[in-house]
Amino acid sequence: MSELAAENAQVLTGHQEFLTFTLGDEEYAIDILKVQEIRGYDGVTRIANTPDYIKGVINMRGVIVPVVDMRLKLHVGEAVYDQFTVMIILNLGERVVGMVVDGVSDVVALSEEQIRPAPEFGAVMDTQYIHGLASIEDRMAIVVDIEKLMSSSEMGLMDSIAEAI
Repeated sequence: MSELAAENAQVLTGHQEFLTFTLGDEEYAIDILKVQEIRGYDGVTRIANTPDYIKGVINMRGVIVPVVDMRLKLHVGEAVYDQFTVMIILNLGERVVGMVVDGVSDVVALSEEQIRPAPEFGAVMDTQYIHGLASIEDRMAIVVDIEKLMSSSEMGLMDSIAEAI
């Protein structure tokens, strides 16, 4: 199904599909239309003088893709790489970005009514990338605005990494 057809189907049903993934004990959800592919974690080429959460770059079919470790980016604990570690390749407009997560859970359809606004934490926690919280059966998922997160000021750094290679 093309991206346009998928968007039209979402409008007709009133639901949007999200890919859920885990980081530590928490479950997160991102818009499935931003996901290009899911693959096992491969080694990356480290780039000097980049923040710890930028693991480096990979060459994916001739495209240099910056890779972000979401555990480190979202301060969810120490990153451990094992056979369950997954890389989600995102297609964000003109950019392709990889994000490392602990595991991929499911694809779920959520209506806007199922997504509650994120609580305000004041200056203690930055919630600008959180679209809301969703109840999925007996669990909660943090719905992340991945486009906003990846196009923040850190993304400018990723552009310069891709150009430097």
